[in-house]
Amino acid sequence: MKKRALISVSDKTGIVEFAKGLVQKDYEIISTGGTAAALVDAGLEVIGISEVTGYPECLDGRVKTLHPKIHGGLLAVRDNAEHMETLKKLDINTIDMVVVNLYPFRQTIQKQNVSLEEAIENIDIGGPSMLRAAAKNYKYVTVIIDPADYEAVLGELEQNGDTTETTRFKLAAKVFSLTASYDSLIGNYLWEKAGLEQYPHTLTMTFEKQQDLRYGENPHQNAAYYRELLPTSGSLSLIDAVQLHGKELSYCNINDLNGAVQTLLEFNEPAAVAVKHANPCGIGVGQDIYQAYMKAYKADSVSIFGGIVALNRTVDQKTAEEINKIFIEIVIAPAYDQAALETLKGKKNIRILQLAELEGMKKHQLELKTISGGLLIQEEDQKDFDPKDLKVVTNRKPTDKEMTNLLFAWKAVKHVKSNAIVIAKDNMTLGIGPGQTNRIWAAQMSLERAGAAAKGAVLSSDAFFPFNDVVQEAAKAGITAIIQPGGSLRDQDSIDECNKHGIAMVFTGMRHFKH
Repeated sequence: MKKRALISVSDKTGIVEFAKGLVQKDYEIISTGGTAAALVDAGLEVIGISEVTGYPECLDGRVKTLHPKIHGGLLAVRDNAEHMETLKKLDINTIDMVVVNLYPFRQTIQKQNVSLEEAIENIDIGGPSMLRAAAKNYKYVTVIIDPADYEAVLGELEQNGDTTETTRFKLAAKVFSLTASYDSLIGNYLWEKAGLEQYPHTLTMTFEKQQDLRYGENPHQNAAYYRELLPTSGSLSLIDAVQLHGKELSYCNINDLNGAVQTLLEFNEPAAVAVKHANPCGIGVGQDIYQAYMKAYKADSVSIFGGIVALNRTVDQKTAEEINKIFIEIVIAPAYDQAALETLKGKKNIRILQLAELEGMKKHQLELKTISGGLLIQEEDQKDFDPKDLKVVTNRKPTDKEMTNLLFAWKAVKHVKSNAIVIAKDNMTLGIGPGQTNRIWAAQMSLERAGAAAKGAVLSSDAFFPFNDVVQEAAKAGITAIIQPGGSLRDQDSIDECNKHGIAMVFTGMRHFKH
């Protein structure tokens, strides 16, 4: 009896050549729909599904392959005499190979204004059933979901007359990974449409690898870069950025880019953010992108060296020339003037990225963090205080200029690792104290970095002051206004210290821990 291959694919890449190769190895081809038509047009003999089952396709094609003559031929254990006797009694032929793609559910739901009905119609039923049956019976059945595997399978048929069990096992593993991902995508899409709880009892997510990375945070760590298959509508995705120049990105590059862009999204005005080791080292807002970049550069002209720069306006040549004066790892912006692009490309080792939707994009809704044996998940920190809830707690109110700088500093400190203190003036950071185990160290670090420029500047803190020591240090440096969440049992100590030195202080009523 000839071997049989069941072929039904939406992706026709290489399928005619593959089927011809199977015919040359004395396979019969079972097929249906557009695949059968393509194979017949190529001059191949095809057995229709209905010829095998003895039933016509029905229910608008919803039922084609769900039949014992298909699944019996796939699932029969060839070494089991009872199974084979059953096939003989029921006039069922074995099927030795399945080549199937699934309905394009993902592509369907990514279309604009797609209806729920259209999405539902693109949920494949027969395809996953055949794939799972063939994969379960991998000891006897070869199952293929990826055109990239055609050549290797034909090579084994040529060399051995059949595929090896090792190959069939690997192909089966790919199938169960695909069907799990496919069902997860459907489940998450329908879960969202149904308006069910945000955090289900069991959580399944699916991602698609974009590339293997050279290494992780350190050269001895493996790493890869994945895309979320069902991103939040309108959400920012660095994976959509187009690289215009430079070598491939590293794990640390991508992590730092994410932090830079997330910080940049806080600002509607022309803004520049420089990031180093996952913390902003300079943030500037200006009348144009050149002025914004110069503020970010001057904020910390030492740390920005070898860092990442994110800009939210088109980069002009003047700005590009300034960027090129030092070594910058990566620049990302929504667009570049042609002259600016050519200028930046003059630096061999710089990476240039374009993310056209950078202006006005929304952020993702969820953050994931792996822990040993588990996962932490939370909403992103997108909320900010309502201006009417801002509470002036000192005798002196901030001036309009101080208030502008306080609000700028508050946006900046939100993206600095806790404990965090930011010193700012004239819409630029002067000193950033990130990731300290106590708040006074963060304050001392940021004030030391700001130096004499701290006089007349403002200070922001991501969480409340447990003692008045931060205010004391701020007063020594000439800080005139402070913004912090408030909520400490000893708030009054800090308020009294501010009043003693004529410092204005406002409470936001919310904190911005970032770990």
